[in-house]
Amino acid sequence: MPNSQRSSAPSASCRLEWRPSAWLIAALPLMGVLGALSLLLSGFPRGVIWPGAILAILWGVRESRREAAKAAREIELDGAAVKVDDQIVRDFTVFWRGPLSFARWRDFEHRLHRLAWGPDTLPPASRRQLRLALPAQTPARGRRSVAP
Repeated sequence: MPNSQRSSAPSASCRLEWRPSAWLIAALPLMGVLGALSLLLSGFPRGVIWPGAILAILWGVRESRREAAKAAREIELDGAAVKVDDQIVRDFTVFWRGPLSFARWRDFEHRLHRLAWGPDTLPPASRRQLRLALPAQTPARGRRSVAP
């Protein structure tokens, strides 16, 4: 029929929100405490242990606050165009490592940006939507298993 719409688009559009991971925000102070405990149980001299332990705890709290203060970002994939916070970006790629997803792109000033989604910030439905919206990527050629 001439007036019917196509059953599938060449690539689906996708709109996602990135926000800081609550798991990471909770884990960073814990890492600081564990770092302090590892120093306390080590064989370092006492003059190094206590300042190092305090610095480890302060580092964990500081990094947790920095992560929590990051603003949410809106990512829109529509065909070949990708927008982050309503600005068109270049070289947008997504890498998958198990339940983690990593996005990388360059802005109009050629600065490199990165985001990471964990299982708590990218539910399975949005994960599938992101996979479908990305253009098909050719896999890297693997090494031959036998000699030529």
